[in-house]
Amino acid sequence: MKIVHVLTRLLRAGSEENTLACCFSQVLRGHEVILVHGDEYDPVLRTSLAGIVKIETVEALTHPLAPSSDIRATRELARRFRDWRPDIVHTHQSKAGVIGRLAARQAAVPGIVHGVHILPFLHVGRSRRLLFLGAERMAAQFTRAFIDVSQAMRDICLAHSIGRPSQHHVVHSGFDLARFAQAEPPEDAHLLLGTEPGQPRPPVVLMLAALEPRKRHVEFIEAFERVVARIPDARLLLAGDGPARLAVEAAVRRSPVAANIRLLGYHSHPERLISLADICVLTSMREGLPRVVMQYLAGGRPCVVSRLPGVEEVVKNGINGLVTPAGDVGAAADVTADLLEDPAYRFCLAEGARATDLSSWSIEAMCDHVEAVYETVLGGSGNPVIRSTA
Repeated sequence: MKIVHVLTRLLRAGSEENTLACCFSQVLRGHEVILVHGDEYDPVLRTSLAGIVKIETVEALTHPLAPSSDIRATRELARRFRDWRPDIVHTHQSKAGVIGRLAARQAAVPGIVHGVHILPFLHVGRSRRLLFLGAERMAAQFTRAFIDVSQAMRDICLAHSIGRPSQHHVVHSGFDLARFAQAEPPEDAHLLLGTEPGQPRPPVVLMLAALEPRKRHVEFIEAFERVVARIPDARLLLAGDGPARLAVEAAVRRSPVAANIRLLGYHSHPERLISLADICVLTSMREGLPRVVMQYLAGGRPCVVSRLPGVEEVVKNGINGLVTPAGDVGAAADVTADLLEDPAYRFCLAEGARATDLSSWSIEAMCDHVEAVYETVLGGSGNPVIRSTA
């Protein structure tokens, strides 16, 4: 097959990691793969992909709404699709999802697939909700299949008349499970924590997330003062990078507990950071089913997560983690402090994390399932038969 993946942005975040894992697997399976992204990208990440997968940039494809640029991006993508003649166009992220599918239709691509990593019409104002929902319904009319990262994403799509049940396939966002289950703490842990060599390790709270407003780093930094009031030597490690970096840096600077907060930027070994942590948190206001939560669990760490669509498919409250109200970041801070003060309960949650069945989040399972969906789309009927990954 010739497969084109389309992303709005090529940064270091979950949807991009999911997409790249698919690209790499598909190349190894002998498919011709092209990855297209918009004007916002990590140049180091892009350079690292050279020689592995063919990469194309469409400068008119921007993250913000921009009608003139959006029209140009649609025309440019349609032109390229006509030249390339792919069997499958697989779109990801909201803007690329709509523009990429519209362009694929104009180019008469036989297999148009959309990956539902997040839904843009959730937790936004009324006007944006109506706009995004209308765009999704329009694009759904010529989408052959949807690949949803969770059952909740699928159910929300169907509840809003986006596609038919037979078009939706739940495929968990895969990663290397063993890498996280077998990880050791980083050798330079004292530098990351801001402690002296040989000094006892302080309690560590970790948030692994791209620096984007919807992840609510700023709000958690502000609430972390409540944790330090109860556990004075607690450390908050923030690992990730992204467009909200300046706002996050400013929040750290003005925090009265800035000495307890470490902004690490992008870290190439997130599994080692998880191994270093006592508790892992995610306070997003809007997500699909973020695979970083599965990485927390694979690393055997209890997690404190916002109640997001689908998260309770995996995080069982009081068994392998704690789920807090989506609108209350302060509650996440309070629960984090409770856990740091209760090592016995923390140990029980860690045992529950290690016992969580994450087999459907393996890279192999994800890529097998995605390819089966492609074959179904090109075959024209029926549901995909999933090959064994044993």
